[in-house]
Amino acid sequence: MREALIVWGGWSGHEPQECAHIIRDMLEEDSFKVYLENSTEAFADPSIHDLSLIVPIVTMSKIEKEEVKNLAAAIESGVGIAGYHGGAGDSFRESVEYQFIIGGQWVAHPGNIIDYKVNITRPDDPIMEGITDFPYTSEQYYMHVDPSNEVLATTTFTGDHAYWIDGVVMPVAWKRKYGKGRVFYSSLGHQAKEFDVPQMKTIFRRGANWAAR
Repeated sequence: MREALIVWGGWSGHEPQECAHIIRDMLEEDSFKVYLENSTEAFADPSIHDLSLIVPIVTMSKIEKEEVKNLAAAIESGVGIAGYHGGAGDSFRESVEYQFIIGGQWVAHPGNIIDYKVNITRPDDPIMEGITDFPYTSEQYYMHVDPSNEVLATTTFTGDHAYWIDGVVMPVAWKRKYGKGRVFYSSLGHQAKEFDVPQMKTIFRRGANWAAR
């Protein structure tokens, strides 16, 4: 049986505990044995090297050097990691090593909660199979991203809330490798209720399964 670790915490506005339970149920439905932890100390445990998947849900906060070093080594050796929104894309702002793993870092969401469109750029990829462009209401993440990411979906900024980024096409979901490990990220999912959006939930679920060893 594949084993997954969900580590939740950080800023409460992203409802990390509620989202951790949603993802736990999702992974258990997909035949994972799931462990839940609410401290980054879990990343320092040598046993994470035996996992199939790690799901971080920790916005901002801090990570100790030994924690991120062990996490990076686990991913590099083949453990998968899947994350979303600020729980993975705005974690541990001082840790460039963590950002190197994820492949991006949040820097802004102009206009806060707004209506925008998600455009599927890789409809041929199994993660996106059967999903077409769809409207979305949430924070539209502006991110600094790794050029080695394999981008699966994008969004285009209008400039209504920051005129200088009018027309900028920004990755929304991607997959990448970190050593032998598979990395999946989606910027969707500001709060738990967004898992009720079928496309959002399906993209994350498939991405997590793809990333898992």
